[in-house]
Order: sequence, then structure tokens, then C-alpha cells
Amino acid sequence: MGTANGDQPAGTSSDKLRHVESMSQLPSGAGKISGINALVLGESLAAEEHDLIFPSHEFSASALVSSPKQYREMYERSIKDPAGFWSEIADTFYWKEKWNPSEVCLENLDVTKGPVQISWFKGGKTNICYNAVDRNIEAGNGDKVAMLWEGNELGQDGKLTYSELLEKLANYLKSVGVGKGDAVVIYLPMLLELPIAMLACARIGAIHSVVFAGFSADSLAQRIVDCKPKLVLTCNAVKRGVKPIFLKDIVDAALVESEKNGDVVSKFPTKCDVEWVDTEDPLFLLYTSGSTGKPKTPNYPDSGRCWDIVDKYSVTIFYTAPTLVRSLMRDGTEYVTRYSRKSLRVLGSVGEPINPSAWRWFYNNVVGDSRCPISDTWWQTETGGFMITPLPGAWPQKPGSATFPFFGVQPVIVDEKGQEIEGECSGYLCIKKSWPGAFRTLYGDHERYETTYFKPFAGYYFTGDGCSRDKDGYHWLTGRVDDVINVSGHRIGTAEVESALVSHSQCAEAAVVGVEHEVKGQGIYAFVTLVDGVPYSEELRKSLIMTVRNQIGAFAAPDKIHWAPGLPKTRSGKIMRRILRKIAARQLDELGDTSTLADPGVVNQLIALSDC
Repeated sequence: MGTANGDQPAGTSSDKLRHVESMSQLPSGAGKISGINALVLGESLAAEEHDLIFPSHEFSASALVSSPKQYREMYERSIKDPAGFWSEIADTFYWKEKWNPSEVCLENLDVTKGPVQISWFKGGKTNICYNAVDRNIEAGNGDKVAMLWEGNELGQDGKLTYSELLEKLANYLKSVGVGKGDAVVIYLPMLLELPIAMLACARIGAIHSVVFAGFSADSLAQRIVDCKPKLVLTCNAVKRGVKPIFLKDIVDAALVESEKNGDVVSKFPTKCDVEWVDTEDPLFLLYTSGSTGKPKTPNYPDSGRCWDIVDKYSVTIFYTAPTLVRSLMRDGTEYVTRYSRKSLRVLGSVGEPINPSAWRWFYNNVVGDSRCPISDTWWQTETGGFMITPLPGAWPQKPGSATFPFFGVQPVIVDEKGQEIEGECSGYLCIKKSWPGAFRTLYGDHERYETTYFKPFAGYYFTGDGCSRDKDGYHWLTGRVDDVINVSGHRIGTAEVESALVSHSQCAEAAVVGVEHEVKGQGIYAFVTLVDGVPYSEELRKSLIMTVRNQIGAFAAPDKIHWAPGLPKTRSGKIMRRILRKIAARQLDELGDTSTLADPGVVNQLIALSDC
């Protein structure tokens, strides 16, 4: 594997052992932190050095958190004194009014003790737009570039200074009656106008809901109905690769369906007063299915586009999803090695667990030149930030592991009864105690918020993910434990796809499962039972896929339609998805007991139709 120092050959065992020993100098008598025994590195990790990627001494020396000792001291304080720890960080922001020191954190995560509630910094008033933009302008950085933008075509680019970020949109929003607490839907592609729109909403205290610009009119209409916005912001069209996408037409159709209308073009002065808001006032709405934005796999005009951008802008941190890594890996290394990539310092992964082979390709002498550590982060829309993540200057990494918790986060693994499991184990990943970025509710449905996230295991936030912890305390995310498929970082409910399929006039029933996909991580595999007398055909297969695309979006289209004369069900009518997953994965020798099925013969029929 080599070491993290690209200009050195792979170190000897004694070299690595000395590095381990230097990293294991922990405070005398330090206790165990939430089962994290891996920080007492020593012999346990040294014995398995072939699984470890060590940061170079140079990288660790320049890192903000540079050793297990420093991490452990900071982490212990964040758990024992969260009010003090987070208050020091909050003090770096501008506050129109400071919070009440006795009410930094108020929480109840236990549904048996009353309604779930989380609040931080109660009584404080601030504004995110002011902190992000105005403070930089006031400090004399108004002409400094705040954002760089790379367009669809080579040579198509742009930039925004902090002064230009203010623009005039906030005044327009106020002129049409948008104010504090009102919702605004933003249906824009990755243009500079997108962050301008988000900041403009934040400036006047409006709540923005960013809708992924790949969604269909039906899906957009549903999101408009959900939040009842004062207006929808969009653009006429955008090119994605060689294909134009007419967003305004999609919005028009969605507005007709949701019985709203609007079209805006106007000019207003740049200056707009800031609306000071309470710390617990809502800033934005997000859908938990990953609907806030999925960049098209950036391989236009070829698969060297990412590295062209890295060299062009001297990018230091390259943060992407495993699905892109696998796609670039499939396309070959020649597109990578054309470019120097010397500016890169850290690589990042997000959206789903990254498989070890893709991790190594990303890290080794292909992208990272064995010198750029990978921050393989685990978090959720609901968590508002990293929860379990490498601090790559502080400890060695294991390819595919999210490693240890971020500050203030207390992950636990529980069994089916909600009992915490210590040491090496597998189970359900939960979080105890709150953290500042935690989401506060489901919009308009607090009861569902409690039922989904807090009732499964009283006293804990239930992530919905499975997790393993190895003997060194490293965390390994194993995916969703419910019926959700993770396609290119999008969490797609099987029921949502099944509902779209059965809305087709010739579909009688459908069952959807996830199947391993070399690029997407998981693909969508649909078993479809047709209405009596309707024959299988290629035209019908395409029509079913198009129905899903139109109702949900292209990213949810099934990769495979498996014709099914019947579905494997128990006598009570429950579909045996376990069997469907095995058939989809071609693991036919692992079907297990089928005697409990109402009609065991349907399994053989499905197997016979596997290649149809």
C-alpha cells in the first residue's frame, strides 16, 4: 500500500510501529470514551498494520487535530462540557443578542418522558447571511472571491466576490411579500444564482427549500404543496452534458398542478437590511431522500474533467461521492494521469459507504498519489453535519471505515432490544444526547418525527443505519436497515418506486429491492406482475421505467425489470423480500427455506424468467 508520504517507499514494520507508538501517547489514566478503545493504539493496531493507512508526519504536523491525544482531550471535553465546548465555537460568530448562558442546551430525546425537543443557544439572535457575507465585507474583503463556478462547457466559468453575493435578490423577495418565516422553493441547477438565492432568503429570515433540478414536474409539485411557498425561483433552461433541460417548462407544469403561478424579472438596489432571527427559527427545509442536489457524474466532455478543474483552480480538497469514484475508476486511470493534481491535500467521500477497492484506487498512486488522506464521512441530512469521520492527521485509517465520532457526538450500537453493545459488535447505530446541528422536527408532522427517529429505541436518536465496530473501535457503516435503496447517495424508498410502477395501467403488482451496482453502489431491481392477459414486451418495459422517471425522477428509474407471474408471499400475504434479493443478486444457492410461502412454485418461475 505504501505510506501516506508520496515521496517515500513503503515503510518497514519498525517504522510503522514507531509511528503507532508516537500516536498512542495518551493522557495518563484516560478513561474509555463511548467504547472507543482504538485510541489506545499500541500492539492491537500494530499487529494489523497491513490494514492501516498512516498520515505522514508532515501532514499531521499541519493538521488542526494532529494526534490521538489532542483529539481525545477535545472529544472528552465536548462530551463532559458540551455547553462550554460549543459556546467557545459559537463565540466566533456575530450575535446581535447573546444567548442565555444557563440555556445553551435544552433537550429531551426520550419519548417516554414527554415530547422530543432540542434547542441550543436559547435567547440568541443572529443572521447566517450577515455572518457569511457582511462580516467579510466589513473586514475589507468585499472584493475577495467568495465562490468559483465551472460551467457545463470547457472554458465556461465565473466567480463571485463577497460584495457581489449580496446582489439585489433579497430586496426583490421583500417587494413581493416574502418575509420572515415564509417559504421559498429554489429549483435551480448548480449556478451562481443558487447560493445567491439561498443567502437572500436567509438575509430576510425566509425559509428556503432547495429542490433537486432533476426532479419531474410531479415531484416538484408535491414539494410546492408541502411547504406552500410564496414563490418558486428557477431559470429558463440549463445544459447537462449535451442535453438541454427546460426547467421553466417543468416549473410551469408543476405550478399548474399545485394551482400556483409566477414569473419574475426585476432590478433592485443591492443594500438590504438584515432580519435578525432567533437561534431556533428555521433556516431551510430539506427532504431526507437526498433531493437537495445530485451533481451529474462530471465526465463531460471526458472523464478528465474533474482533474482539469483541480489543476485549473489549484483545488486542495476534493470531496465527492463513492459513485463518482467508481465511475472514474471504471473509465480508467489514463484520464487521471494526464493532470498533475499536485495541489490536492485531502480527499473526501460522502453519501454512502465507500468500498475498500474504490478507497484504495482513490488514495493510492492514481488520484491521491498515496499522500492525500481520505476523509470518509458518515452523516445524514437529518444530522446537519459530520457525525463519524476521520480526522486524518490524528490517527491511521482503515479503507472503508468512517473511523471515530466527531466532537460532541456519542454514537452507540444497540441490539434489537435497545441495549448498548460494547466492544467488537454489529447492530443498530444510534446517537445519545443532542448536538447543535440536529434537525428539530419534520415539517408539519412532529408526531412522525418522534415515531420514526426516537420511538424505535427510547432515549436515542435512531439513524436507521446498521453499523459494525471492530476490535480497535473503528466504525463500519453497513447501510440502511429498512427498505431503502441507496442509489448514488440518494436514499430511495422501495415503496415510492413500487407506487409509481403500480400506477401504470398494465402493472398489477410490483416489488423493488436493491442490488449491488459497480457505479451507483446500489441499483434498483423491480419485480413486476402484469395485469392478466397483458404480454411481456420491450415497449412495456420502457413504458414502466418512463412512468417512474416522470413521477419521481430519472435517478429512481429501475435498472432491471424482472417479469413476475407472481411474487413470493407468506400465507398472510407478506412479500418475502429476502428471496427477491437473492434472486436479483443471482445467489440462487442461498434462497433458504421456501416452505412457508403460500406458493413455493413461484420461486422457480421467477428464476426461469431471470434473463427475460
